[in-house]
Amino acid sequence: MFPAPLNHLSRWLERLRDPVEEVVAAFESQPHRRIIKTHTPLDGLPYSAEASYVFCGRDPRDVFFSMQDHVANASEESKQDMRRRAGASEDFAFPTDIDMLFSLWLTTPASEGLEDGFPVGSVMSFTQKFWRFRHLPNLHFLNYTDLRTDLDGELRRLARFLGTPIDEALWPSFLDAASLDAMRERADELAPGAHFGEWRSNRDFFKSARRGTWRDLLSVESQALYEELAADRLGPRLKTWLEGGRAAVGDPQPIRPPPRRDARRGSSQTAAAASRSSAKPRPTAAANASTSGTTSRSALKPKPSEPQ
Repeated sequence: MFPAPLNHLSRWLERLRDPVEEVVAAFESQPHRRIIKTHTPLDGLPYSAEASYVFCGRDPRDVFFSMQDHVANASEESKQDMRRRAGASEDFAFPTDIDMLFSLWLTTPASEGLEDGFPVGSVMSFTQKFWRFRHLPNLHFLNYTDLRTDLDGELRRLARFLGTPIDEALWPSFLDAASLDAMRERADELAPGAHFGEWRSNRDFFKSARRGTWRDLLSVESQALYEELAADRLGPRLKTWLEGGRAAVGDPQPIRPPPRRDARRGSSQTAAAASRSSAKPRPTAAANASTSGTTSRSALKPKPSEPQ
């Protein structure tokens, strides 16, 4: 069990609904490793070699339909906030024709410097920012398809990356808790933004785990448009990984030895704190492409140079 609802423990930083002083105080009061949820690209995050970054990718077509589910479930106040963040007028109506909206999303910039993403964020650009730095030892890639097909194996990989020992006696309960049904039952604790009324129904945040429904819902023309643009913007390996995970393309990252553990702290030496004081607990930034990415607001760049 969590010591507090997950939507309080792991704040979604881009959702500027809670006073920043409250968010900072909540994180600084936590004695354990802190987990920060973000939809900001890596070049918009302060980079620290002492923090752990976990990126979760997903087929952009599934992301699109997941976003439609979230828009339909969003409270009226949340929809107004979406319009504000997208730079749209208060009376902007989201198109109801799915092919029209899909084309708009793929071809209309969400903000300056992007090629797509309007009105809810660019997944391709967001993913590219992390993919470019996949060689970093403190960046870990998960894929939605892999999590759905091999939850046990993927969570074990994540535990190794974080330097977290697995208690085999408790492990089945962790797998059960990560199931869609279990999360739906605890939606008030787990749905991001539930504490400030983000959704009409917190349970419906976990309504379905869309995989491949685009095949029956998008026109042939829309599917062809995606293939053309994704191939150009992502390149073959990233496109294949996003759509099919490790099973389709192999591990996107080099094989690394497990991180050494600090016996004094019981956590990974490669996952220390990017905080104001070395005495502070260590954070993990969880970047999620399963819904959408937001535009970078920071000029801070990752320190390591890009791979050649």
